[in-house]
Amino acid sequence: MAEFVRICSQAEIPSPSQVKEFVVDGRALCVGNVDGAVCVLDGTCPHEGGPLGEGSIEGGKLVCPWHAYAFDVKTGSTDEDPEVKADVLEARVENGELRAKL
Repeated sequence: MAEFVRICSQAEIPSPSQVKEFVVDGRALCVGNVDGAVCVLDGTCPHEGGPLGEGSIEGGKLVCPWHAYAFDVKTGSTDEDPEVKADVLEARVENGELRAKL
């Protein structure tokens, strides 16, 4: 059963319109800040395995640095290919830490 685990301290959360990669239990995770809303996605792009944590936020979407697939940070969907979907994790900030359900 999935449980919430610590990703980073609240101070380490990226600034608005920024992303950052964190590795938790050997798994790369992408933390993004979209206009103050923090999101956590699997750090590996489902299209070709690119590092989403090295991507960017554009138009409220997370853009992969390899092929510019833009993922909705709430649903994981992309207009580039309806069959490709990023894994969006349930996340919350509590007691000064960002935690996500893994």
